[in-house]
Amino acid sequence: MIGVHHLNNSRSQRVLWLLEEIGAPYEVVRYERDKKTMLAPKELRRAHPLGKSPIIFAETGLIVEYLVQRYGPDLAPPSGSDSYWRYKYWLHYAEGSLMPLLLLKLVINRLGLLGRPARPFVNTQLKLHLDFLEGELSKGPWFLGETFSAADIIMSFPLEAARARAGLDETRPNLMDFLKRIHARDAYKRALEKGGAYVYAE
Repeated sequence: MIGVHHLNNSRSQRVLWLLEEIGAPYEVVRYERDKKTMLAPKELRRAHPLGKSPIIFAETGLIVEYLVQRYGPDLAPPSGSDSYWRYKYWLHYAEGSLMPLLLLKLVINRLGLLGRPARPFVNTQLKLHLDFLEGELSKGPWFLGETFSAADIIMSFPLEAARARAGLDETRPNLMDFLKRIHARDAYKRALEKGGAYVYAE
């Protein structure tokens, strides 16, 4: 049985969704963010010193690779194929390129006037990335074209966050349609039932 330490409204929602897609047995230990600071509670730091969630290895990309390799190989292309390296690209891009910009956007917004000098740069970079992703999804419904994979799962949270705080809207129909497709998946809905309230799916 896989135990998932799950923080509400966090990237760990993707891991619950992945586990539902592959049908692996798991149980959820839920944690709630501090309503003022939005940080993880101290209890989660007992499970991991950084207060990170989910916890198998505490980095979502590695967790996805581990779970897919061990329980759900159908959610990744064959090793060494051209599609496989594209798949690996998205696993690293989600957390290495897109999420840092979204985190900067969140921090800058909270800083108010102090964050004003950095806004043009961050907004320009986010527009560049969203335009890039809109073009990528013009090639097919999923990030690997016609094939749904764990790449779509790991890309879900940054795109949901972009809709909430980075200007993603109907002017980018391919990305919005992607969000509608993932939210319609039965496994995604089951993961919401297990994980609890999740503002990014609203």
